[in-house]
Amino acid sequence: MANFSKSNVPQFSVEVYQNEFLPEGGREVNAIVTVTSTGGGTTGGIPLAGSTPSPAYGPGQGPDAAVVLMVDCSGSMDYPPTKMRNARDATAAAIDALREGTRFAVVAGTHVAKDVYPGNGRLAVADQQTKAQAKEALRKLSAGGGTAIGTWLRLTDRLLSAAEVDIRHGILLTDGRNEHEAPEDLRAALDSCAGRFTCDARGVGTDWEVKEVTGIAAALLGTADIVADPAGLAADFTRMMENAMGKEVADVALRLWTPVGVEIRFVKQVAPTVADLTGRRTEAGPRAGDYPTGSWGDESRDYHVCVLVPEAGIGQEMLAARVSLILPDPSGAGAPQTLSQGLVRAVWTDDMVASTSINPQVAHYTGQAELAQVIQQGLDARKSGDFDGATAKLGRAVQLASASGNQDTAKLLSKVVDVVDAATGTVRLKAKVAEADEMTLETRSTKTVRVKK
Repeated sequence: MANFSKSNVPQFSVEVYQNEFLPEGGREVNAIVTVTSTGGGTTGGIPLAGSTPSPAYGPGQGPDAAVVLMVDCSGSMDYPPTKMRNARDATAAAIDALREGTRFAVVAGTHVAKDVYPGNGRLAVADQQTKAQAKEALRKLSAGGGTAIGTWLRLTDRLLSAAEVDIRHGILLTDGRNEHEAPEDLRAALDSCAGRFTCDARGVGTDWEVKEVTGIAAALLGTADIVADPAGLAADFTRMMENAMGKEVADVALRLWTPVGVEIRFVKQVAPTVADLTGRRTEAGPRAGDYPTGSWGDESRDYHVCVLVPEAGIGQEMLAARVSLILPDPSGAGAPQTLSQGLVRAVWTDDMVASTSINPQVAHYTGQAELAQVIQQGLDARKSGDFDGATAKLGRAVQLASASGNQDTAKLLSKVVDVVDAATGTVRLKAKVAEADEMTLETRSTKTVRVKK
């Protein structure tokens, strides 16, 4: 295992968990790849605003970062009026959490987008004075107009692309559906912004569309969540900004190299959330492709790699795939840097016990991916009036959540179904479900728990 280490940059490691043994004629190879970065970011690197600087950095040092806060200012933000006030307070709290020296801007989003601070297509540099000015600009925001989120994202991209920085990040808050532009316009905006900045998205209240908000976060490699009670916005925005300030390295790619004859079935992130990366591959030379992972601080994530190898006889073995973490040269002129590497193997054996046992990590995350899928299918069935189908799918979800120890998801499921027997997945649909509870379950359905050690 190779590691990448450089002053003030996280050190990356790759660990591969798999059962490499296949029976005669076996072709499918599964591996869980755990990627860990340490020594920078959220716990060990850059100080957060108001904290004592770590010895690694002087005040305002560390990787350059730029953040744009997109605040929904459409007319619906006035119902109730506390919603707009809470949004202003939350954005102010996030501004307070900016690290000194970070470039930032505030965008007011309606059916058009306007950079309300500092304005004129510029970014401000965070210090005591600019933070106070930004909060003063927030106080003048009022609700009125429609919702066209694609315009917010495009303006954010223009603002961030003008900055010579390592980390580009957006935070987006909306309370409504994207009703003032066509779905293909939002999709085109996401396609043009993908890989240019990461973005966390939050839906406040219950009048927004879960698939829109989660789709934005998925496309831009950020997080999505619901804040059902607007009073919780400030705490959530502070956490989001602190997390963004902890990022040290951007644009890290998971590179998969496979030998001749090996087919890639899928590449998925499976922890801390499920995200299918298969369709996001970009070619990176002969038989190699890169899958985007976004920005990293001090954290660990798990990926599920599944490949099909050519059939081989008993006793033969082969390298099924080589997994590398790649950091592109910022200038675009030099060769990319390999941060760490791991190998996926295939060995054919006539030992039935060895070839039929499932690696615990692979089994666990296969279940977590199914859990996310059956929750979505169950909620969709419930909305369409297929109550038998909804009961079956959500019952399976309860069973999977219980077996894997995913207590957070189990609690959310219990607000939508009455659990008769978790072990067998026997449930009854609740006659009445609060809209916020259903939306919370849908929004957080992809959150996973790690394997119990």
